[in-house]
Amino acid sequence: MTGSISTPNKHMMLFSGRAHPQLAQDVAALLDVEITPSRLISYANSEVYVRYEESVRGCDAFVIQSHPAPVNEWVMEQLIMVDALKRASARRITVIAPFYPYGRQDKKHLGREPISARLIADLFHTAGADRIMSVDLHAAQIQGFFDGPVDHLTGLPVLADYVASHYDTSRMTVVSPDAGRVRLTDSWADRLRAPLAIIHKRHDPNQANEVRVHELVGEVEGRVCVLVDDMIDTAGTMAKAAQALREHGAAQVIVAATHPVLSGSAAGRLNAAGFDEVIVTNTLPIRPDVNIDNLTVLSIAPLIAQAIYEVFTDGSVTRLFDVN
Repeated sequence: MTGSISTPNKHMMLFSGRAHPQLAQDVAALLDVEITPSRLISYANSEVYVRYEESVRGCDAFVIQSHPAPVNEWVMEQLIMVDALKRASARRITVIAPFYPYGRQDKKHLGREPISARLIADLFHTAGADRIMSVDLHAAQIQGFFDGPVDHLTGLPVLADYVASHYDTSRMTVVSPDAGRVRLTDSWADRLRAPLAIIHKRHDPNQANEVRVHELVGEVEGRVCVLVDDMIDTAGTMAKAAQALREHGAAQVIVAATHPVLSGSAAGRLNAAGFDEVIVTNTLPIRPDVNIDNLTVLSIAPLIAQAIYEVFTDGSVTRLFDVN
C-alpha cells in the first residue's frame, strides 16, 4: 500500500444510563452534543442488555450514570456499558459517577470486612474504564483505588455561592455535623469567610443509623447556621444536629449537601427538624414520593460539562478544583 493514511480527529460521544437521564440530558445540552442512541433493557430475570445504535470506534466516550437505589442494578448497568464500549473499540472511556457507589466503605473498621469502594474501582478498571470522574467522594483516598486518572470534582462552589447570595454571611457560622466533616467545613468557612462550629457525636454501636449528639464547640447563638456534609442519607445526623443548634440558640438552621441520597424516612426527619432550607445538588434524582419542605435542588450539570470539556480537549481539570 502506498501513500499515507490520515487519522481522523477524535470525537466526543456521550452515553447515559437509565438511573438519572435528566442529568445526562442537561450535560449534553451544555456541551452541545447528543446523547448517543442506545438500547438498554432489563430482561425478566433482571439481567441488563446494552447495545449502541451508532459506531463508537475511535471515540472519546463519556458514560454518565448516577447510583441511587437500587445501587447494584445501576452499577452493573454502567459496567456493562463500559464493557460494550471497550469491545466496540472506543479510543478512551471515562466513567462519570457523580455519586460514587459504595463510597462509604473505603476502609476496614473491623476484621473480616470488605473495602467495597476499592472493589468498585477494580470493577470499572476491569470493564475497560480509562478514567473516573466523580463529585465529592466520601473519602478522598478513593482516588488512589483506581489505576488511572480520577477527576475528583467538588460541589462546594455551587452550594456555597448559592448560600452566600441568599443569606447574610456576616451572621453566619458553618457547622460540621461530626468530627469527620471538619475538613469540608473548613473549606466552606474559608469560602464564606465565616467562623465554624463542630458537633461532637457518636453512632450508637448497637443500632445502625442511630446518632447521639454530645456537645457543640463554637458560637451559634443568634447566628445563621449552615450544616454541611457530602450527603444526606437517612438524615438522622442532620436532624440531631439541627436540634442541638436550636437548643444552643441558632437563629436559622439550613443544611447544604451535595448528594441527596434520602433513604427511608429521611424526608420526614428533615421536615420534623424544621430546617429553614435544605440545599442539595442533582447528582442523584429526587424520588417523586419524596416531599421535603423548603427544598432547593441546584444543578451540577455545568460543573460536569466543563470537566468533560477539559478532559476531551486535554485542558486543565485542576482549575475546577479551586474552591477559594
